[in-house]
Amino acid sequence: MEELPSITVSQREQFLVENDVFGMYNYFDNSDIATQKFMVEIQREKQLDYLMNGLRQLSPSFSSLDANRPWVCYWIIHSIALLGETVDDELENNTIDFLGRCQGSDGGYGGGPGQLPHLATSYAAVNTLVTLGGDQAFSSINREQMACFLRRMKDTNGGFRMHNMGEIDVRACYTAISIASILNIMDDELTRGLGDYILSCQTYEGGIGGEPGSEAHGGYTFCGLATMILINEVDRLDLDSLMNWVVYRQGVEMGFQGRTNKLVDGCYTFWQAAPCVLLQRFFSAQDLVPQGSSHMSQGTDEDHEGHTHDEDDPEDSDEDDSDEDSDEDSGNGHQVHHTSTYINRRIQPVFDTLGLQRYVLLCSKAADGGFRDKLRKPRDFYHTCYCLSGLSVAQHAWSKDEDTPPLTRDILGGYANHLEPVHLLHNVVMDQYNEAIEFFHRAG
Repeated sequence: MEELPSITVSQREQFLVENDVFGMYNYFDNSDIATQKFMVEIQREKQLDYLMNGLRQLSPSFSSLDANRPWVCYWIIHSIALLGETVDDELENNTIDFLGRCQGSDGGYGGGPGQLPHLATSYAAVNTLVTLGGDQAFSSINREQMACFLRRMKDTNGGFRMHNMGEIDVRACYTAISIASILNIMDDELTRGLGDYILSCQTYEGGIGGEPGSEAHGGYTFCGLATMILINEVDRLDLDSLMNWVVYRQGVEMGFQGRTNKLVDGCYTFWQAAPCVLLQRFFSAQDLVPQGSSHMSQGTDEDHEGHTHDEDDPEDSDEDDSDEDSDEDSGNGHQVHHTSTYINRRIQPVFDTLGLQRYVLLCSKAADGGFRDKLRKPRDFYHTCYCLSGLSVAQHAWSKDEDTPPLTRDILGGYANHLEPVHLLHNVVMDQYNEAIEFFHRAG
């Protein structure tokens, strides 16, 4: 008798994850409306308590992140901004002072005071200061020395090194170009040969790997795509295969995985959803239709409108929408009129936006605040940052641009869960991005 093949470790892990996720979904679906509303509530106060406490004092267990301290600042402060809040003056001043001590005399920011300047922590520091906003934060960045640092990290193959004598990869390319773009210090020297390097990292699957010959990965795909958009060379990529790869990373759990045949992870809520929206807006702007992806069929805006959720109030239904009807969440006073002009500013997403929000709010959200990879995992600031960032992307995915607000039905749990829109290429809140761009363009 032929023996049945034994289950692999990967198959067992996938089965266990699906069992947890679908168990949670089943509990949610069989709960009363009041319980469902509570389960999908973002619980802002708990999130803010978790974040503010982390910004003031970290436990000794965080000593392993000593070389990533600007990242901790960014993860926390960006999360607070996504929730529509700001830090008090004392915390703001302390953060600016601390990051100033991380800034190297020859440009760039290290992981802590006196540490080696590094592109990743430079990106985190710049994004933190942009998110804080204001002349004090912006002026603390030495743009001239930063430009020198970026040029020193430039390699002859077109890519960038993460630090002096460090590795060359797509992450380094993105962080360098994101910094240069937002600080208005981009020049031909920084972009020379960069498109060729990114192109060499696109794989046969369609996604982008960390370096030539590496496996396609969600984080590197975001970095590569965003870099190519920032240097105006995105049309050189095979965008159809890239789109096809990224949309198929949304699995049966409705969250995203980072690589083919890997487990779902809450952080990819941003790393994979952002490329989806970037690509759908690019194709829409070019009046193109992506080829080769059957995964894109999610229904029309009308189908989405009729997509019922038990947690929605009956008053939030849109049974009688006409061009003059409005979609309103009376508790927040937010109102969007369904004029023909507004409808023309909507676009059908290429992924299941409500399904993604369902995974994050039911499986990644921690009971005491913060977000995590998946059920049974501990919360942390990294996953909190990228789960919230991805939730914002999913909420605004039906909009053709950042200026078009979502409708109530686009947001699981309604406008009580609404998050600030992010600039998809830099992952900073739009209002803070616009303030920074105006400041640095005036600076010349």
